[in-house]
Amino acid sequence: MRTTPTLLLAAFLLCSAAQAAELRVIGATPMTGVIQELGASFERASGHRISATFVSGPIVKERIDRGERYDLAVSITPVIDALIGEGKLDRATRVDVGYAPIAVGVRTGAPKPAIDTVDQFRDALLNAKSIAHSASGASGDHFKSMLVRLGIAEQMQPKLRPIPAERIAQAVPSGEAEMIVVTMSVIMVPGTDLVGPIPADLQFYNAFAGARTTDARESSSAAEFLRLLTSPTAIPIMQSRGMHQGKTPAS
Repeated sequence: MRTTPTLLLAAFLLCSAAQAAELRVIGATPMTGVIQELGASFERASGHRISATFVSGPIVKERIDRGERYDLAVSITPVIDALIGEGKLDRATRVDVGYAPIAVGVRTGAPKPAIDTVDQFRDALLNAKSIAHSASGASGDHFKSMLVRLGIAEQMQPKLRPIPAERIAQAVPSGEAEMIVVTMSVIMVPGTDLVGPIPADLQFYNAFAGARTTDARESSSAAEFLRLLTSPTAIPIMQSRGMHQGKTPAS
């Protein structure tokens, strides 16, 4: 059969469509910067496009539970493991991506309070006019339980600003809160200065894992991106955002 220019063009377009994939990723908010930066490199190198959605860790599960389709999920480890247990994520693809401590941030240029000891941290909280924390998710839950442990939960209530995941990073730059206590990687944005991690006696590490969905349409692309997230290439990017690769120290 004679091959015409039209047939050649059609074959080229079909080949290009097959090679260029849209990888749908749902990630927990603290992973936003890492996934976006690595995603840009992934897109340039692979020709694929990443369509990413960022929500709080528990909402990742809610979105998948209600039938939204993604190829890859990166969230807090309890959420990933729960979804694997329900058969919605592929156990064989699960990887520990990274972890980050809970930390404190203030508006750029504002005085940084001393928070090295538990007493100093307690005083900093009491002296702040307003404090943003995650409205849902592991860091927000830990922060609220920490206030109870410090014996200042009632005193702090008027100052607390629970912020949804999609706005939490901008809580301090926007002026919505004077201080923020959240997973460190969320603090690392323009307009917010990192004060530092909370004292070791109160610390909690937010750990993140990733896995491919069992109904993934772009299985190979999801596997490639998971490899990138856990590769040496990702280490400096994670560190620049207050994260560490792999499992938490206690794991």
